[in-house]
Amino acid sequence: MCTSILQIGQMDGTHVLARTMDWPRLGARPMFCPRQYHWHSVFDDQEYVTKYALLGSGGRHDRRIDASDGVNEFGLAVQKLTFTNGSQLVEEPTEGRIHLAPFELSFYLLSNYKSVQDIIDHIDEIELMADKHSLMKYGHSELHFAACDPTGRIVVIEPVTHPIEVIENPLGILTNSNHFDRQINKLEKYMDFTDAFKSQTVPLNAPRVTTGNVSGKSTPPGSYTPGSRFIRAAYLKERIDLPENEIEAFDNCWHLLDSVNVPKSSAHQPTYSVYRAAVCCESRNYYYQPYHAKSVIKIQLTDDLIRQTEPIFFQVDDRVDFREISV
Repeated sequence: MCTSILQIGQMDGTHVLARTMDWPRLGARPMFCPRQYHWHSVFDDQEYVTKYALLGSGGRHDRRIDASDGVNEFGLAVQKLTFTNGSQLVEEPTEGRIHLAPFELSFYLLSNYKSVQDIIDHIDEIELMADKHSLMKYGHSELHFAACDPTGRIVVIEPVTHPIEVIENPLGILTNSNHFDRQINKLEKYMDFTDAFKSQTVPLNAPRVTTGNVSGKSTPPGSYTPGSRFIRAAYLKERIDLPENEIEAFDNCWHLLDSVNVPKSSAHQPTYSVYRAAVCCESRNYYYQPYHAKSVIKIQLTDDLIRQTEPIFFQVDDRVDFREISV
């Protein structure tokens, strides 16, 4: 389970893409990957070399880096989210294509493409592979992806067809359910969409895609299922005050994520929100907060950092800490 939310600064034009990472344990922490980093796919041991530097969350695994989310030097932001009963993976590799394990796609996109349009132009070159012929068995890895860039274009990338499907997402919300259009249709019970949204002509950077009229509509559900989180996040995103700048956009994201942040409940469910993170496409700031921490880490993908030649894995404490005030 995971939830993704986009907020746009109305005065400075910044785009902040945030997410919860819902997983059984904390495994991804802030990391930097440089240009010209050599890594190998677990599918066929093919070597790849990164074109662009990136900053996000992930970890090193054998001869690769697993990136859960992040932003690259051109301001392209990508997140991967679990995908319930949706992935249609390729079993027989097509000659001349790029063959990746599904969980490698977010890292590949961030390290090879400059924009959402760049992804769209090349997505048909990529096949996400089942493990039928893989060198390492990884099961039926079900994931889909959110991507955004400084133009304000935001899309959902879903391996439900061949080639991989890319869906425009001006709503700016994503959870884990399959059939994205079906999730959008369910929202009509809770809110009224604008005519532009219904006709798929929403201009870039539209701050809202609903009329604001909820008279006679249902109240959003309160559970943590993917469908309920999708409805609740979309409903609140359409009603929250619009942010003016990056700081307010980040603040909005954190308050919106509060509504879908899954508490740890070992006796009832295996996953919880092990961290939440956000990136700003323009400043290339990365925000990160693990479950127990009450403060937020901020790291910027600066030009100096981009010039580094080795990966960096940042240490972040996942514990409660207090700032005491004496009287």
